[in-house]
Amino acid sequence: MDPLILLAAGISILIGALMALLFVRHNSLDRRSEVETLSKTEILTDKNPTTSNSKKSHSKHHSHASDKDQNKRHHPLDINTLKGHGDLVNGLCFSSDGRSLATACADGVVRVYKLDDAANKSFRFLRINVPPGGHPTAVAFGDDSASVVVASQTLSGCSLYMFLDESAKTANETKQPAKPPVTKWEHPKIHDKRAILTLFGTTASYGNADESTILVSCSEGTDIMLWHGKSGKNLGTVDTNQLKNNMAAVSPNGRFIAAAAFTADVKVWEIVYSKDGSVKEVLKVMQLKGHKSAVTWLCFTPDSEKIITASKDGSIRTWNINVRYQLEEDPKTLKVFPIPLHDSSGHVLPYDRLSISPDGKILAATHGSTLQWLCTETGRVLDTADKAHDVACHAGDITGIAWAPRHIPVGNQKGLVLATSSVDKKVKLWVAPPSSTSLGAATS
Repeated sequence: MDPLILLAAGISILIGALMALLFVRHNSLDRRSEVETLSKTEILTDKNPTTSNSKKSHSKHHSHASDKDQNKRHHPLDINTLKGHGDLVNGLCFSSDGRSLATACADGVVRVYKLDDAANKSFRFLRINVPPGGHPTAVAFGDDSASVVVASQTLSGCSLYMFLDESAKTANETKQPAKPPVTKWEHPKIHDKRAILTLFGTTASYGNADESTILVSCSEGTDIMLWHGKSGKNLGTVDTNQLKNNMAAVSPNGRFIAAAAFTADVKVWEIVYSKDGSVKEVLKVMQLKGHKSAVTWLCFTPDSEKIITASKDGSIRTWNINVRYQLEEDPKTLKVFPIPLHDSSGHVLPYDRLSISPDGKILAATHGSTLQWLCTETGRVLDTADKAHDVACHAGDITGIAWAPRHIPVGNQKGLVLATSSVDKKVKLWVAPPSSTSLGAATS
C-alpha cells in the first residue's frame, strides 16, 4: 500500500481519538460541574431544614432532659405549679377563706387564682392590670376575695390601689359576661415615693374593733402606714427610726404591728380602737431585745400572743408579747433555736422569710431557693426542698411565702397548703409535712 495513504489514515485515526477524548472530557467536566452545582444547591436548600431538624432533635432531647431534671427535683410535698406569669413574681397572698390566691407579677398584672382544688392542673384566674408604667410589688385581700389591694411601683414612686371584682358577687345570680375589675380607691406616691416592701392585711377583731379589714404597708425607708381596707383611709403612720426597714406585719387579731429593720431590736406598736370600732391611735408599746444582729423577718403566731423572729446572728427566737406592758412588764423570750441551714463551709445561712401554719405547729422558712419546714415547738427540721424553685442562672430566689389560712381541698381530701413565689416566674403549692413534737428538741 502507498505509504502516504497509510500516513493519512494514521493521522485521521489519531485526530479522531483526540476528538473523542476531548468530547468525553468535556462531557465529564460538564457532568461534574452539574453534579457540583446540584450538590451545592441541595446543601443550600437543606441547610435550614437540617439546622431545624437538629434544633428539633436538640429541643426534644433538652425537653426530656428537663423532664428528668424536674423528676429529680420533684419534692414529695410539691403538689402544683402555677405558670403563665410573664416576669418575676414579687409576692402573693391567700384570701381569708383560702380559696383564692393573688399574685403580684412584674409584668404589670395581678392574677387571682381560684383554688377549688389545689392539686388541679387547670385554674381559673382573674386578671387585674395595674395602671400603665407600674409593676406590682405586693398584694393583699380586702374584706373578701373580690377586693384586692395592690402596691404598684413606677419611676415616680409607689402607689396603693384597691380593685373590686363586681362580677364576682353577681356571677351566680346573672349570666352576664364578666366585667373587668374597677378601681375603688387609690393613693399615689405614698411613703415619700419609696418602694413598698411588704403589705399585710387582717380582720380587726381585738377589743372594740369593728371587724373591718386593716392593712399595713412597709416602705424601704423607715415609715410604716396603716390603712382601712374598704375606704382606703390612712389610719396612722409610725416610724422605726432604724435606717431602713426589712418588713412589717400586723397581728391576726389586728392588735399589734411589728417591724424588722436594720438593727437587732424589733419594735412593736399597739393599734388602739375607739368605742365605735374605729382606729383611735397607734402607740409604741414594747421592744424585743435579744438578737445580736439585724432581724431579717418576723411573723405573729395565729393567737396573736407571740412573735417569731429570724436574725442574721443565726438564731430563731419566739417571744411572748402577751404582757402587761402598761406595768412595764417586758416581753419574754420563750425559745431560742439555731438556724439549721449552712453553706458548704459550715456558715449559717440566715432566713429571708418566715410564715407560720394556721395551726401554729409548722414554721416555713426560706433562704434563696431553699425552703424548709420546722417544728415550732422544737426547732427540728421536718423537711427541706433544696431547690424549691428553678435555680438556672441563679434565678430561683423565693420572693414570697404564705400559708392558706385554713385547710383547703387537695385532690379528694383537705390539707394545709403553702404557696411560694419566685423570680423564676412561677408560684408553687406545697402540702404541709407531718408535724411532730416528739422528734426531739433542736440542739443548741
